[in-house]
Amino acid sequence: MTTLTLAKAINEGLRRSMEDNAKVLVMGEDVGKLGGVFRVTDGLQKDFGEDRVIDTPLAESGIIGTAIGLALRGYRPVCEIQFDGFVFPAADQIITQLAKMPLRSLGKIKLPVVVRIPFGGGIGAVEHHSESPEAYFTHTAGLRVVACSNPADAYTMIQDAVRGDDPVIFFEPKRRYWDKAEVDLGAPGLPLDRAKIVRPGADLTLLAYGPMVKTCLEAAAAAEEEGRDLEVVDLRSLNPLDLEVLTDSVRRTGRCVVAHEAPVFSGFGAELAARLTERCFYHLEAPVLRVGGFSTPYPPSRLEDYYLPDLDRVLDAVDRSFAY
Repeated sequence: MTTLTLAKAINEGLRRSMEDNAKVLVMGEDVGKLGGVFRVTDGLQKDFGEDRVIDTPLAESGIIGTAIGLALRGYRPVCEIQFDGFVFPAADQIITQLAKMPLRSLGKIKLPVVVRIPFGGGIGAVEHHSESPEAYFTHTAGLRVVACSNPADAYTMIQDAVRGDDPVIFFEPKRRYWDKAEVDLGAPGLPLDRAKIVRPGADLTLLAYGPMVKTCLEAAAAAEEEGRDLEVVDLRSLNPLDLEVLTDSVRRTGRCVVAHEAPVFSGFGAELAARLTERCFYHLEAPVLRVGGFSTPYPPSRLEDYYLPDLDRVLDAVDRSFAY
């Protein structure tokens, strides 16, 4: 076992992928010499060279367009989008080309492109640097969308994403980059499309992904002092969903709260609430409730503590669920 931060775990996963397959490339703004603004790719250019760890121009559409061309030629590009809010110039390439081309070719074309996106708030940054755009991409058929929440998953999930033949949007919770945990570098992880019960419970299911998993675990620990036994499920894969694990959990507990940083209105939690209501209607003791950000652009950094859902807002939703 090795103690790693989440950022270092992704670094080690990328390193292992590049060692295993010479066709794996890393590309993005400042990913080479600097090692990325969060140092996630630190040391990779030094060890693998400028031909495999490529500093690109500040042009996200160009990064993804180039990656698509490289994938068509047999490479496996891993693209870093420096901050979540910078992905939108690349949305055209991702939505109209990356997601569509494999089906357009009836599966003859494979586009094994991984788009890494540090997402979410909590680092004292402003808009364009603290956003949660996952719903845009889960709505786009043809993309795998995943979010890691801890170092062990980050290490295995990035390798699985690189190894697969599907385009993957890989969300990384930037405020958890410095969280440390033990990682078994030789152990296989769960399949990329599986959810994980990270805390078993019997009274209510908390569903979360990325940065909110830790918040929900803290809420479950606090609720335990009041005699409530909350189950916490880390989605890991947002598209496709592991509905078997989610449905089984909610049917057992009878109550569900979904938590994410993105605004609640039309957020990804709405899809979860709808699916679980359809599948678990006769088992539910209360409506599926959602906790998230407010329907405003991301606020100035001094206000982000009021904007981001925290332990108290999660526990308030738990209380409202039990009040039914």
